[in-house]
Amino acid sequence: MMEEISIMVAYDAHVFSQLHDEDFLTSLVAISKPRSMVPTKKLKKYEKEYQTMRESQLQQEDPMDRYKRENRRLQEASMRLEQENDDLAHELVTSKIALRNDLDQAEDKADVLNKELLLTKQRLVETEEEKRKQEEETAQLKEVFRKQLEKAEYEIKKTTAIIAEYKQICSQLSTRLEKQQAASKEELEVVKGKMMACKHCSDIFSKEGALKPAAASREDQGIETDDEKDALKKQLREMELELAQTKLQLVEAKCKIQELEHQRGALMNEIQAAKNSWFSKTLNSIKTATGTQPLQPPPVTQPPREST
Repeated sequence: MMEEISIMVAYDAHVFSQLHDEDFLTSLVAISKPRSMVPTKKLKKYEKEYQTMRESQLQQEDPMDRYKRENRRLQEASMRLEQENDDLAHELVTSKIALRNDLDQAEDKADVLNKELLLTKQRLVETEEEKRKQEEETAQLKEVFRKQLEKAEYEIKKTTAIIAEYKQICSQLSTRLEKQQAASKEELEVVKGKMMACKHCSDIFSKEGALKPAAASREDQGIETDDEKDALKKQLREMELELAQTKLQLVEAKCKIQELEHQRGALMNEIQAAKNSWFSKTLNSIKTATGTQPLQPPPVTQPPREST
C-alpha cells in the first residue's frame, strides 16, 4: 500500500512538473512569436467567428465519430500514462535499491572507521603509557648511573691516591734497603778488617769469614775470643733480621699496590659496564617504541694497568 501511495505521489509530481514545463514552453513560444499590429476589436471578432465555425463543425459531425476519436485519444493518453507510471515505478524501485545499497555500504564503512578509531585511540593510550614508563625508567637509570659514576670516580681517586702513597713508601723502603745493605756491607767489611787485623781472630776465621779448625794448644785463646765472636754474630743476625723485615715490608707494599690496581681495574670495568647497560637499555627502549631491532651494546674494554 505504501509503495502504491509513493508511486502515485511520484507520478503526480512528475505530471505536475511536466505540465509546468509545457506551460512554460507555451508562454515562451507566445512571447517569441512576432506580434501583429491587429486591433483588439478585430481579434475578438475573429475569435467569435472561429468559435462559431467550430461549433457548427461539431454539430455537423457524426457523434459516433466524435466519440470514437475522443475514446482513441483517451486510450492513447491512458497507455502513455500507464507507460510513464511503469517507468516511474521501475525508476523508484531502482532508486530505492541503489539507495539501500549505498546506505549499507556507508554503514559498513562507518563501522570499519569506528573500529579503526577505537583501535587508534587504544594504541595511542598504550603508546603514551609506554612513553611515560620509559621516561620514568630513563630518569631512574640516569640517577643510578650518576650515583654509580660519582662513587666510582671517588673510589678511583681514593685508589689512585693510595697507590701513589704506597709507591712513595716502596720507593722510600727501596732507598732505605739499599742504604742499609750498603751500610751493612761496609760494617761487615770493617768487622772483617778488624778480625783479620786481630792476631787471635785471624787464626780462628779465614778471609771468607769461615771458622778454621782450632788446635789443641789454642783452647785457652779460643775461650777468650768467644765473647767477641758472639757479639759479632749477634750484630750480624740483627742486621740480617732488619734486612729481612725491610724486604718483607717492600714485598707487602708491592702486593698491596697490585691489589689496589686490580680494584681500580674492576671499578673501571663496572663503570664501563654501567655505561653500556644504560646506553643499551635506553636505545632498546627507543627501538622498541619505534618497532625496530634492539641495538647490541659495545664490548667492555679493559683499562690499562699501571706498571709497578
